[in-house]
Amino acid sequence: MKIKIKDIAKAAGYSPATVSRILNEDPTLSVTSETKQHVLQVAHEMGYWQNKANPKLVAQVGFLNCINSEDHLADNYFTTLNQAIYAAFADTGIRLISFDNPRDLMDHAQELQAIVGVGTDGLSNVDLAMLHRAFPIGVYLDSNPAPEYFDSIEPNLAYTIRSAYQLLHQADKQTIAFLGGEGLLVNGKLEPDIREKTFRQLVVDDQLIIAQGPFNVENGYRLGKKFLQRFPHYLPDAIIVASDTLSVGILQAFNEAGILVPRDIALISINDSEVAQYVSAPLTTYHIDQLAMGKLACQLIQTALTANEAQPHIHALVDTQLVVRKSFIPPKENNK
Repeated sequence: MKIKIKDIAKAAGYSPATVSRILNEDPTLSVTSETKQHVLQVAHEMGYWQNKANPKLVAQVGFLNCINSEDHLADNYFTTLNQAIYAAFADTGIRLISFDNPRDLMDHAQELQAIVGVGTDGLSNVDLAMLHRAFPIGVYLDSNPAPEYFDSIEPNLAYTIRSAYQLLHQADKQTIAFLGGEGLLVNGKLEPDIREKTFRQLVVDDQLIIAQGPFNVENGYRLGKKFLQRFPHYLPDAIIVASDTLSVGILQAFNEAGILVPRDIALISINDSEVAQYVSAPLTTYHIDQLAMGKLACQLIQTALTANEAQPHIHALVDTQLVVRKSFIPPKENNK
């Protein structure tokens, strides 16, 4: 049976004209977000969209961006991630409204139906619990500060490290080091970065690991200098670097010391940022599909907003893809 607007209006308790304008996304309509959500929920439950192609859910979602401003400027990863998130939600009927801290977001809680979060800078456990009470529907991207409260979409960095380590061993690189930055800061406590944790499971020599400081070029330069000081007489066969931004600084330190990549040491990086192809040597790096992460987050929000009952939390890992350039060429690529 075809569901008519007047049927939805009767069930929802609003006039057919109001319901029609809500379902057709009339931007001039002035009603509360609760009214919109109630009408959309009733329409969904009655099967209004079952026979319609590409239905759109109309909603407002808070985008909580808790990335340290200095880190945001220094590491292009978060700039491109934010762009990918907005692109993923474009033309869906869901409007993202950006906030830089949880207090400002809570001031607008009545206008929002869910949240999307990136970053943990300045967030406490109290903040996370407060957000969960106000927004049972929420998705975090790139990190997972409160898996008990929110869904999450993250790049599969543990897989990435294991894949890079295996590729280097297959190329007969016996001694492999890791250079990275600090992990997540949640509730004032620093959590180890998953890339460092995974690498520690693969090696027994702590001397091969240097992981400290922010993910920026300047710290990459410091890590490169410290690495060369640690190995004054010989170099490991290869290094895995936690991000392209760090790799840029590390290459600067190596170039100053006359160390050439890949002649003297192979290097695999992570992120596949725009700069990766322009440094010397161009970086072999793992591509993180940020748009796919954004689209998955959007799908989770859409599903939760239209569900008839509470949904279990979902924590998804998105695999990365190796992009081969000159800093390390796997043996199979050499034979092509």
